[in-house]
Amino acid sequence: MFSFKIATRFLRFSLGQTILIVAGIAIGVSVQVFIGLLIQGLQKDLVDTTIGNSSQITVRPARGENNIEDWEMIFNEIEQNQEGIRALSPSADGPAFVLGEDRGDSVLVRGFQFDDAEGIYSFNEKIMEGFMPDPGEVMVGETLKDELDLALGEEIELATAEGKTEKYRISGFFDFKVANINATWILTTLDTAQELFGLDKSVTAIEMQVEDVFLADTIGGQIEELIDNEKIVVENWKDQNQELLSGLNGQSISSIMIQVFVMVSVILGISSVLAITVMQKSKEIGILKAMGIKDGTASRIFLVQGLLLGVFGAALGVALGLGLSVAFTKFAVNPDGSPIIALYINYGFIALSGGIAVLACLLASLIPARKSLKLNPIEVIRNG
Repeated sequence: MFSFKIATRFLRFSLGQTILIVAGIAIGVSVQVFIGLLIQGLQKDLVDTTIGNSSQITVRPARGENNIEDWEMIFNEIEQNQEGIRALSPSADGPAFVLGEDRGDSVLVRGFQFDDAEGIYSFNEKIMEGFMPDPGEVMVGETLKDELDLALGEEIELATAEGKTEKYRISGFFDFKVANINATWILTTLDTAQELFGLDKSVTAIEMQVEDVFLADTIGGQIEELIDNEKIVVENWKDQNQELLSGLNGQSISSIMIQVFVMVSVILGISSVLAITVMQKSKEIGILKAMGIKDGTASRIFLVQGLLLGVFGAALGVALGLGLSVAFTKFAVNPDGSPIIALYINYGFIALSGGIAVLACLLASLIPARKSLKLNPIEVIRNG
């Protein structure tokens, strides 16, 4: 308590200097928070855009196999025993042609159990018009709709590579915001796709999303060991998107480097200022020691100063960093008014940034604290 009183008195006595130190810490923390949240938001946007609405781990037939016969057993095994899975869905896919009067457009017919697949593809958010298909119905992409001048309720004729043709009623139209998907995908129920491609009750893939996308390769390996079936292979997005992964890793490393250099500059700045404070207050410290306070109590004065400066600087810096992040999303916008990078708040990262700043201030205060231990009260008082 005594050290706290003296520390606060020193800080109030040199109020201008205290404000400058707190401002320096705040600026350092704000840069750390702003850059960190910005890069994390960019990474989240990239991940969401590329794999956010797609399968992150996929169980497929091995080479030489056309489909997965015992998919229900594999599905249940993964669902019941594998941790970290957020959504799990079987699918039956196959190429087909949309038959018209004078043309045949190549498409990919995708059959799902839509209740299961909703957690992966968010179909309900992408419906532009109409409803999800029932058995014997299909849903068509916006681009294909415009190209073929299709309308709700009309029939569309599909032909498979084996020569089988079937007509289906159009139940709705979707927009995935991806031109290739909107032009080539036709969605239907799992049963309808199985019947069209003669799959009986088998499927062509089991798709899933995971809680932590960056653990997809680890979870994929665990699933491979869990199933232990030579007739299937387990793929994950990290193996298939090495360039994207390299870019994300590069961003993370650059963010960490920036934050480290910012914290080093903060530590050096606080250390130098507090070291000067020791010299400025050496007479007062000498008098206090002559009055009987112990060396440890004197050194704790500077530790308390470092702690107080760190807490106030970190709090102000976090507030300033969040303000910069919000301002960035308001001024850096796309033509439609949406932010270029959506605001992403990672409370764990913010708390860590503030904690590192406080710890850095404590470490910085160790230097002047040790220096105060060496002050001889008699020499200090004698020399003024």
